[in-house]
Parts: sequence; C-alpha cells; structure tokens
Amino acid sequence: MFRPSPIDAVQMCDYQDVRSALLEKREVAFLDVREEDPHAQAHPLFAANFPLSRVELDAYSKLPRRDVQIVTLDEGDVDLLESDAMLAARRLVALGFSRVAVFAGGVRAWQAAGGELFRDVNVPSKSFGELVEAKRHTPSLSAPEVKALIDQQADVVIVDVRRYDEYNTMSIPTATSCPGAELVLRIAELAPRPETQVIVNCAGRTRSIIGTQSLINAGIPNKVSALRNGTIGWTLAGQALDKGETRKFKEVSEQTMQTAAARARSVAERAGVKRAAWPDAQAWRSQSERTTYFFDARTPEEFAAGHIAGFRSTPGGQLVQETEMVAPVRGARIVLVDTDGVRANMTASWLAQMAWDVYVLTELPAGVFSETGPWVPECAMLPLAPAITVAELAAASVGDAAHDVAAKKFLVIDLSKRAQYVQGHIPGAQYVLRSQFKQALSRVPNASAYVLVCPDGMLSGYAHAEIAAVLQAPVSVLTGGTQAWKAAGLALEKGATALLSEPIDRYKRPYEGTDAPREAMQAYLDWEFGLVAQLGVDGTHHFEVV
Repeated sequence: MFRPSPIDAVQMCDYQDVRSALLEKREVAFLDVREEDPHAQAHPLFAANFPLSRVELDAYSKLPRRDVQIVTLDEGDVDLLESDAMLAARRLVALGFSRVAVFAGGVRAWQAAGGELFRDVNVPSKSFGELVEAKRHTPSLSAPEVKALIDQQADVVIVDVRRYDEYNTMSIPTATSCPGAELVLRIAELAPRPETQVIVNCAGRTRSIIGTQSLINAGIPNKVSALRNGTIGWTLAGQALDKGETRKFKEVSEQTMQTAAARARSVAERAGVKRAAWPDAQAWRSQSERTTYFFDARTPEEFAAGHIAGFRSTPGGQLVQETEMVAPVRGARIVLVDTDGVRANMTASWLAQMAWDVYVLTELPAGVFSETGPWVPECAMLPLAPAITVAELAAASVGDAAHDVAAKKFLVIDLSKRAQYVQGHIPGAQYVLRSQFKQALSRVPNASAYVLVCPDGMLSGYAHAEIAAVLQAPVSVLTGGTQAWKAAGLALEKGATALLSEPIDRYKRPYEGTDAPREAMQAYLDWEFGLVAQLGVDGTHHFEVV
C-alpha cells in the first residue's frame, strides 16, 4: 500500500507496491530521476529515465493524465527529504499531479529487496528483441559471411534500419537506409526480385532482429537474415565501415502499398492489435480514465507536411526501440496512426507483443491530417524571472578575451545538454548541469551578476529560482536562449570548455560513433546475450512473442 510521507501530497512506496502494479498491469509511471548515465549503470526494468533537470519540460507531454500513479526513484544514497526523488516528486505535485510517491531507499532498496537491476538504456525493448530471437530463431549471418556475399556481388540487398543520422555516420558497404517501420512498406521495391536475399542491419542486435522478423512475419517471398551483431560485429571482424553514405528508400507505388498494408494488417491481427475509430480517439483525448498516448508512425518529414492535431511524431522503428522514452506510463493505452495502413500496424504488432494496450486508428474523416510543422511538446508555464535580452548581454560582454571573467559585467552559466553546449555556446560561458548545480557551486567563478542560458530559454526559466537562491548575486535569464544569440548573428564558441559538471546527462552507447573501444563493444554484446535470463529473474514483463 502507498503510504504518507513527511511531505504533504507526496506518498511513499516500496518494492512490493511497484512490483504488484507491474504484475497486475495497473498504470504506473516508475520514473528514474537520475541523469541518463547513472540510470544506465543500474535500474529496474521498467524504470523510465526522467531526469530531475527536465521535469518541467517533459512532464505534461510524457505524463498526459494528471492523476496517473507516479513513483520517483533515485540512487537512494542521501536523506529522504534531501533526495532527488523527493525533489522531483514535489515538482510534479506543483505541476498538478495528484498521485505522486517516492520509492523509499532508491535503487539500492530495490536491489536489497530482491529486485533485478538492468544496465544500459532502452532495456525493455532490447530484452524483448533477445526474447524474439530466442523464441523465433530469427535467421542471421555473420559479418564475414555478409562481406563474402558483397565481394562476390551476390544478389543481395542490405537495408539499415537505424535512424538516417546513425546510418550516415557509419554503415555497411552497399547498405540503403530504411528505418525499421518502413521495411514492410518499402522492401518490395528495394528488392523486387523474390530471389534477392535481404540482409537487415543495425548497430547491435535489437533493431536488426525486429526488422528481420517483421519481414518474415509479413510473409515477404525473399530470404531474409539479420547481420549478426550489426556494425559492432562488422567492426569486431576487422571489416571497414562506410561513412557519410546517403542512400535512402524511394517512394512506392499504390499497388505496393496495398499489398504491404494487407500483410501488415494480418500481422497486427495475429498479435492482438485493436482498432479504434475517430470517435474513440476523440473521447480518449480527455485522459479521464486511462493514460492514452497518440503517436504518428510515419517519418518526421511526412508528419511535418501534415498530421493530426494532438499526435506526436514517433517513427515506428524508433518507437519500438525507445518506447519508455516517450511513453513512461507502463500499462497505458497507445494509439497509432499512419496514411498507408502499414507502418502503424507493423509498429503496433510489436508493441502488443511487448504487453502494451495498443490500437491502430482507422476510418478517419477527410482532412484530419491538416496540422503542419514539427511536434511541439506541452510544457509547464514559465515562472516570472528577471530577463536580459541578447542585445543587452552582447553590449555588456566586454573584455580583452572571451574568457576574461573579471572584465565582464555578467558571467554566463549554460544549462544545456552537454552535447548542445559543445556544439556551440556563448563565448566564456560555464557549463553546469542543473541537477548538479549545488555540487558545482564551489567551481562557479565569482561574479557581480549571472545570466542563465539554454537553447531556447525554457530550462533557464524553470531553474532560475533554485539557482538564484544559492548564488550571492543577481541572476537573469537570457530571453530566447542560445538560439536567439545565434539568430542575432553573434558568434558561438565550440568545444568542451569550462565544464563545471561531469557529463552524466548522456550515456555513451558502445555502439554509437566510430571510435568505441573493442572491449566495450564486445562487453555490450555479451550483456545483450544475457538479457533473456534477466527477464526470467525479473518476471514483470508480460512479453508474448507470436
């Protein structure tokens, strides 16, 4: 049972409370409020990463029902009243959430109670992918076998199912970019001859397993295999990857689309996917009884050209890979839509097997794809805070050098994600992670006044009150953030300069980039191989492979 805590409107809970909710498929948002790197080191299976530093930015879009049961989790290494989990809970209550609890003792208490801990990110999807391979014996070829086929100029087509930017960074020679949800729709025109062998790859294992099994489940006539261990396996075999390739899938004919739609619908029905009509979706928008997520499974470009109001752009392959990043409420309802009857159905078929209550929206009225532009998340209202314009800050930024702090009227503190900061920040800015500000306080240079910046000014506005309370000087927020500074034609500085916080907001995946150590890549594969056993120990997943 959830119990009162020392803080009004915040409850306490423990291992049995959360485990019971998961086993009974009750809605629960189990939120690990640590930054991504500590989260990736060890966390419960369905603890979604929900960093304390971004609560106001993410809460309304990721937790659409205000009375959903929320449980916040942290490391468990400090006094409850001073903990990040309690601070996150109090912020959520202030945002209007009515059922918020803190997990007593954090990750340490979960493990002490016998709970299984998992490493890395997107673990539910990755463990499910391993379960699919174990149950369905998804065919695969080793890197040397695929290299031999390429060298022989065999009749093969290699499709890379990652995001396009990942493909562009590094790819298997001759591969074409075709992100996961696009496969069943596009494959007939990428490999029009039934005799052509299709090879599916990703960086590691999950997306290639799911992609390969998608084509098999859909009954395409071609022989299909995954590239075993993806670009990691390719690299460990001592084989060279291409860089900067731009091959993409093409548009398909009406006949190809209709055939693919029939295949996808059949797969979805076998998986138990439900259908929703337009009136259903309209009623569910109220979020009155169930948490409902509305996702558009098409490409971001198609979404921007025309989409249904209230739907979020979540390309299907990535949604299966990263479900908890956009839908942290386990037990919620998911509604998917597309314009072809393929991508939503194929995506839904996998989500249903991952124990989501998933619907595909059908029988749409004419003209509903009328909204244009990118998805814009709903965010909490910005509190009032002293502001400074780009022109005012630029005029005050005097001194012989960008880093001459003593000669400046203002010291700029940048709260961006570290990757954003490194790509470009206001000259002389100091990088501090919001959730680690108190720890970094002793390293913040003394100044007569401070300016908080972030990409668009939002995070700075949310953080102003707490930071101003610990700095012994006036603190302002830069209106429009770094984007406004850049739009004014002012120079940005690049590089990892003046880092006052450790870069724990991003976990370095062993499969990304081109410089991962071989030991890290092999350790990652070894970890993936052990996920099925961990699923069995945990016992809360309800996965069902069809």
